[in-house]
Amino acid sequence: MAKITVLGMGAMGARMALSLIKAKHEVTVWNRSLEKTELIVQAGAAVADTPRTAVQNADFAISMVRDDEASKQVWLDSETGALASLPQKAIAIESSTLTVVWTKELGQQFEQRGIGFLDAPVAGTRPQAETAQLIYFIGGDAEVFAQAKPILQTMGSAIHPIGSVGSGMTMKLAVNALFGIQISALGELIGLLRKCGLDEGKALKILASTPVCSPAAKGAAAGILARNFAPMFPIELVEKDLSYTLKTAEANDAKLPLVEATQNIFAYSIKEGYAEDNITGIAQLYL
Repeated sequence: MAKITVLGMGAMGARMALSLIKAKHEVTVWNRSLEKTELIVQAGAAVADTPRTAVQNADFAISMVRDDEASKQVWLDSETGALASLPQKAIAIESSTLTVVWTKELGQQFEQRGIGFLDAPVAGTRPQAETAQLIYFIGGDAEVFAQAKPILQTMGSAIHPIGSVGSGMTMKLAVNALFGIQISALGELIGLLRKCGLDEGKALKILASTPVCSPAAKGAAAGILARNFAPMFPIELVEKDLSYTLKTAEANDAKLPLVEATQNIFAYSIKEGYAEDNITGIAQLYL
């Protein structure tokens, strides 16, 4: 049994913490708004007032927050940041979806203090987090990964070490960009099919049966057909991740015209009032 701190009790962090509790680990949690910790505390977790106090006795500290700014505050805030009180023997695991530039800077902060660090973002949404079926992309030292692997296996069904710090984040951004491009294209095509007079249900069934339709797009098509846009991966987060992908491309002199076009579509969708809908809600622009 390990002492594990989870920083951030959003939709994903809370479910990851529950998986750790079910595996009989000693779990401490922190969240900016205390009310979001209530169910986790009822399940057996301890709650801390700040990230700094949350990690004081931790063997592992996992961060699952919204963006770069939240990650900076959680780890490095001058008064409450977790890094200042993390034990030397501990391993920090950053599972948020962040820019690659910031991920590497954060890794350097841990390296300077001699503390193990992995960037370990995940593919999957709430159902996968609830059933410990997340897919991990890992960047970091092989020995640090070996120590953390049993903890990651408690929350994930597939774990992919890729390379040095930043590699996991690069892979995660690529995965999310591919997903966003597919769903954006699917929404446009459904609009076309409807305007051409085809029966939407029949057309989508045929489309989903073809080799060109990925499993992810097939699932999304069913959600669009049912007009079920309850958030699993909200549009505002999709747009954020696409913008982070573009920043990564800029930093590495890469051209991503399709990603840029898709990011613009999701940004427009936010302006149209769909920010909190699921990624499939992009289709509402064309229905």
